[in-house]
Amino acid sequence: MAGVTVVTGGAGFIGSHLVRLLVERGERVRVLDRPGAAVEHLPLSQIDYEPCDIRDEAAVARSLRGCGVVYHLAANPQLWTRRRRDFHRVNYLGTVHVLTAALRAGATRVLHTSTESILTRRRQTAAIAETQDVPSRDVIGPYCRSKFRAEGFAFHLARAGAPVVVVNPTLPVGPGDRGRSPPTQMMLDFCRGGRSAYLDADLNLMDVRDIAAGMTQAVERGRPGVRYLLGAENWSVKSVFDYLAKQTGLPPPRWRVPYPVALTAAYVSEFVADAITRTIPAATVTGVKLTRRRMKFDASRSLAELGLTPRPVAGSIDEALAWFREVGWL
Repeated sequence: MAGVTVVTGGAGFIGSHLVRLLVERGERVRVLDRPGAAVEHLPLSQIDYEPCDIRDEAAVARSLRGCGVVYHLAANPQLWTRRRRDFHRVNYLGTVHVLTAALRAGATRVLHTSTESILTRRRQTAAIAETQDVPSRDVIGPYCRSKFRAEGFAFHLARAGAPVVVVNPTLPVGPGDRGRSPPTQMMLDFCRGGRSAYLDADLNLMDVRDIAAGMTQAVERGRPGVRYLLGAENWSVKSVFDYLAKQTGLPPPRWRVPYPVALTAAYVSEFVADAITRTIPAATVTGVKLTRRRMKFDASRSLAELGLTPRPVAGSIDEALAWFREVGWL
């Protein structure tokens, strides 16, 4: 009998859609997520759920016994945390624990989920493709550095002959984002009151269900040691707000915030969060610095190799808005 399919971070936005897709395909699925994670939205009667802190090497090894395919999505996705070392412990060391334990347990294929935010260079001009080579000095902030190191470890294993495939999703949009990832929070904030000002930036958006499908395709068709970029359409922050204004009847933002003003505000927000509120700040230094980079992507090669045709992002935004209303957020 084939081993069980394991999904770390399976309670998250992308992870939960991946879990549903795997269940629909008839696979035996084991979900690992941090203790205390909300899992009520998962098909619990059809999966095996195990709370597991990926910082705990022994716990990870126990949870991966009997695995076949392993999808590693678990990470701290925030751009800020009070304990900056948590990025290293979760995103890098957690990846080392999961990938090492999976291979020791005899996994036939391991998919490591990286991020698009580590692929942009300081003087980026062309659209970013999956073959982009980025020096470590160009990586912004502790979150991105931790993901950069984790991806490097995955490639190290693949070069040694391990069946490890890497995917770099861009920003997911669509229904079901209970954790409110940055695109979802941005859309929700606008819909709750509009915006008079904005900090413009490049965004590449992809429907969350297409990202999940791309992950399964990468496991089935992907080549070990190759990066697959899962992205669809390039938008700007301004174009997202203009589209939301059209769909909701709210006025679009008129004023563009200068970068130095935004960066200063981010430093102040992080100081207040560190010293007083201890909650995620309204603006992060890493997030603002990334807006300075060119973040347009060309995933055409990856999509062609994986046989994936993404759906239009505008429809995904519409479905996200409908879901906001369904769950009472609007």
